[in-house]
Amino acid sequence: MEKNEIIPAEECCTYYNIEFSFIQSLDEHGLISVDKVDEKIYIHHDELPNLEKYMHLHYDLNINLEGLEAINHLLERIRSMQHQVISLQNKLSG
Repeated sequence: MEKNEIIPAEECCTYYNIEFSFIQSLDEHGLISVDKVDEKIYIHHDELPNLEKYMHLHYDLNINLEGLEAINHLLERIRSMQHQVISLQNKLSG
């Protein structure tokens, strides 16, 4: 894992003006994944869009972590159904 692929969680907290506990809670609920290196928590660069999405839902719309989990689950189901529809359309046209 290269250093430029991960960002210290503390830097994200400062940049986004969020609590460190929010990042920990997202990780505990399986909404984002973080890595622990030398007792420090890091966020993968790829996780930043998810962090921003959950941050806006939580802080701007006051959606709690359970609500974020439900939203995430529903979005995953929609993506899965979209892939199934595309697959079925390909089978029908092929």
